[in-house]
Amino acid sequence: MSNKPVVAIIGRPNVGKSMLFNKLVGRRVAIVEDTPGVTRDRVTAVCEWRGREFTLVDTGGIEGASLWGGGTSKLGNSTSKLGSADMREYIREQARLAIESADAVIFVCDVKTGITESDSEIALMLQKSRLRAGGGRMPVVAAVNKCDRAGAGGGDAGVYEFYGLGLGDPIAVSALHGIGTGDLLDACFEHLPPDTGGEPEADVIRVAVVGKPNAGKSSLTNRLLGEQRVIVSEVPGTTRDAIDSYLENEHGRFVIIDTAGMRKKSRVRESVEYFSVLRAVMAIERADACVILLDARDGVTEQDTKVAGLAHDAGKACVIAVNKWDLIEKNTHTMNNMRERVYSDLPFMPYAPVEFISAKTGARVGGLLGAVATAAANNAMRVTTGMLNDVLADAVARVQPPSDKGRRLKIYYISQVAVKPPRFVAFVNDQKLFHFSYRRYLENRIREAFGFGGTPIALECRVRNRDET
Repeated sequence: MSNKPVVAIIGRPNVGKSMLFNKLVGRRVAIVEDTPGVTRDRVTAVCEWRGREFTLVDTGGIEGASLWGGGTSKLGNSTSKLGSADMREYIREQARLAIESADAVIFVCDVKTGITESDSEIALMLQKSRLRAGGGRMPVVAAVNKCDRAGAGGGDAGVYEFYGLGLGDPIAVSALHGIGTGDLLDACFEHLPPDTGGEPEADVIRVAVVGKPNAGKSSLTNRLLGEQRVIVSEVPGTTRDAIDSYLENEHGRFVIIDTAGMRKKSRVRESVEYFSVLRAVMAIERADACVILLDARDGVTEQDTKVAGLAHDAGKACVIAVNKWDLIEKNTHTMNNMRERVYSDLPFMPYAPVEFISAKTGARVGGLLGAVATAAANNAMRVTTGMLNDVLADAVARVQPPSDKGRRLKIYYISQVAVKPPRFVAFVNDQKLFHFSYRRYLENRIREAFGFGGTPIALECRVRNRDET
């Protein structure tokens, strides 16, 4: 997050950066696969050590570090298809940005291969990067991975070779077994800036941008952030990890989570893509709100319905964004007609506002986070029991509760028992009499009275015990 120190993990491909990242944060955040180039964008997670939290950043493997430049990336938001050379340049750019924003760097090497030419080039680049604008030096901790044997130095005498990098004492670690990770975290801890407290983060809204492949999720993320934070490509499957990025504007403080496009299970063949989809599902679970991104040219597809259903079933605040609106020929009724089709195809989400945007041109994107902030606030809204029962009395007076065989439903009172999403319990005389149609009627009356736009709500019923008053 914005007020936490940042520690970046860098190194050449396939030295175990992502496995070490997961081991340090204590859960599987980054995708781990024994294939170079799996990690592409910067992946972040909060790590805690000795009572101090900091943001840990995983980066892609750097290749051709001698080509490292100090200028801006040649890749722009209009990138459509990325070749292998473009991808390497993009990964180098993301690593450079991670280093520039870091308070300390973990440089990961492989004890099994020894010091390679790429390691030497990266070490030289880090030494040049250590001089800061204020004259201080950026700390670099050399972690020698794959020291899988217990004992001093991880049981690998080859660790001592890495003193030749000129980055101080190398630390032997095993990302696989967790050997040496405490020493590594201790070394990083010593380089963290003083803890100044910082702002509370309870008001930060985590927003997952979800949808099918090629809907424009990465383009929207970059547009919101104002930088090329994630890869934009017409090639499905470009985004693999769920990428967290901090943003603060007039609408509030947000963490934007760009996710992999969720394809049909029959089309998910590679193990990397399987874990990408799993990360997207996990991103929904940890988000406060979801932007469900649709392609205006396709409307609501079967896969869009499934993605929206995941967010709805998870009880998340939701905003439906129809992207690529600039590509649609319009007349006076085009927008209203599209909105009606969206609600018709997503009948379980009549509460979600529909925004029409163009991530490519930036049209209407500015108001999207305002809608998200409102939906998230409604998702966390709590209503007093007194106000709820005033609405109940008015609703019962308008439409009498149903009856069956001479026995009529009695609703004694309603109380809100949870938020995120708002959940209500009606205490009744007989659950069987609480028909679905009357439940929906009461839900609509509650929405009319209190809004709850952008969030699902749940109304349950319980039989009131005789002892309850």
